[in-house]
Amino acid sequence: MTSVLVLGIDPHAVPGLDGPAISAALDGEMARFRAQGIEVSTTMVALDDSAEPEIIAALTERAWDVVVVGGGIRKPAPLLTFFEQVVNLIRQHAPQAAIAFNTSVADSVESAQRVL
Repeated sequence: MTSVLVLGIDPHAVPGLDGPAISAALDGEMARFRAQGIEVSTTMVALDDSAEPEIIAALTERAWDVVVVGGGIRKPAPLLTFFEQVVNLIRQHAPQAAIAFNTSVADSVESAQRVL
């Protein structure tokens, strides 16, 4: 079975974000993956010292076919170095995985399918 890991920023850890709405949208997207027959897991991290070990744990949990990096990690300019860190962690800890980028929570399935 195809496996996808979605990495993102915990919407409850960022002031000003509508955490419940983003979480609901993410739950819907996970259901879409499963409806496509794709095994999916998510790791949502806070922007603190726990992020790197959480990402490494998720990446090494199994051999992923695709890792989708969410827009919350790669879009905000102040997070550029964190985005670089995430990409390099993927290269180091899940080198077999294709890397995909979504534009929002709602197109993670399409993002993964582009590289499958």
